[in-house]
Amino acid sequence: NWRLSWNADAVGSNNGSWRAGVYMKGIYVPTRKIVTQTGRHPANTQPVGLENPVFHLYAQTISLNKIDYFGLGPATLPSGRSFYGMRETIPGINVWWPIFRSFGEVSIFGELNGRLVSIRGSQGQPSPSIEQLYTEATAPGLTSQPGFIQHGEGIRYKSTFLNLLHLNYFVTFQQFIAPGDSQFSFRRFTTDLSHQMSIYSKTRTSKMRTQLHDSYNGPDDCSKSLDEHTCPSITRDREGSFGVRLFISESTAPSGHVVPFYFQPTLGGSDINANSSLSSFQDYRFRAPNVLLLRGSFEHSIWGALGFAFMVDEGKVALTRGDIGFSHLSHSFSTGLTLRAGGFPQMSIMFSWGGKEGTHTIANVNTSLLGGSARPSLY
Repeated sequence: NWRLSWNADAVGSNNGSWRAGVYMKGIYVPTRKIVTQTGRHPANTQPVGLENPVFHLYAQTISLNKIDYFGLGPATLPSGRSFYGMRETIPGINVWWPIFRSFGEVSIFGELNGRLVSIRGSQGQPSPSIEQLYTEATAPGLTSQPGFIQHGEGIRYKSTFLNLLHLNYFVTFQQFIAPGDSQFSFRRFTTDLSHQMSIYSKTRTSKMRTQLHDSYNGPDDCSKSLDEHTCPSITRDREGSFGVRLFISESTAPSGHVVPFYFQPTLGGSDINANSSLSSFQDYRFRAPNVLLLRGSFEHSIWGALGFAFMVDEGKVALTRGDIGFSHLSHSFSTGLTLRAGGFPQMSIMFSWGGKEGTHTIANVNTSLLGGSARPSLY
């Protein structure tokens, strides 16, 4: 009744940062009854896939030696840049459980993680170490980092209309609990609404990414299914799509509590999970407990695996929930080339401008085609 897969990996960088983890994925497959009749083929059986509960069990440690910190809120300046290092160990489990499948799929999500964080200075960098510019008042959690128990619940709706419009809505509510006398417990509510319009009915990228990401694969596997262990081949069909995404994350803390700076989401360049936003700015440029990001995107194949992409980002951060809105947004434009290689990671190199703080070029490998859902978020 169970299909189990294991993955383990480790990676390092030239500045001494590293990540290592072990990941297990389990898919529950109910006992299936096969009925045969004389002169007929066996009845179709239930396929293993999106309608089955999926469990992830993992233990991961990451150590990063060079993370930017500019302070909190939307009014920070580039001159306030500092650097810090962080180690975080996350043992945990999560589950996706489909509950409804008609005119789309509705699934519920649950997670339970331990989060052990250690913050350190980062010396020998182009800007000062964080403790030289900031204090506990301007960087909550700088001097002490308690262990956290973090659990969360969510619901997701996915649907495809006419094989052209793909919807992926995900709403989560997370609780970060710091036992003892710590003043860092808080709650986070996140809404992520993604829309993708395929230009051609044969476009398969969105559907493939969704299936592999949720059901079949661990973080180092690109198999087509549990029973077919080959990676999807490169397609020469014309593929292209338009996308619109709205992402809002808001945090609340009990009276006398604050959200640690290292668990606050960021906008600018790439965040700690390697997700891009307002890419013309420096990495981690804006940081606060509350963020809003609105993205419009276009991507199209040029020849074979080579593609072209264009994106427009509008976003802001806020120290209070009441300041989140669609006014006074920072913006960024990005364009570049993509490498669309079937089940292998989608690679891109994007040039970004428009943020009034210069330009930024980012090369990125998108791991979503390889079942990246098995890795826990770092914040």
